Amino acid sequence: MSDQKTGKKKHPGLLKVMQSVMAGALGVQSSKRHEEDFQSQSPWMYIIVGVLFTIGFVVTLIMIVRWVLAGQ
Repeated sequence: MSDQKTGKKKHPGLLKVMQSVMAGALGVQSSKRHEEDFQSQSPWMYIIVGVLFTIGFVVTLIMIVRWVLAGQ
């Protein structure tokens, strides 16, 4: 995404990055959003949010498995 007046690329907001990571993880990312993501100046925000999402997903799965096994 570029600023029309200065030609500089904008940094995406945290909410937009989180939405992109979630959509990518679920496999429902639109081609328009995909292009916007790759026009970002730095991939670090996407990498950090992606790693945090993955850790949260794994921890959630571990907790669900422990809860189910404890009920047996």
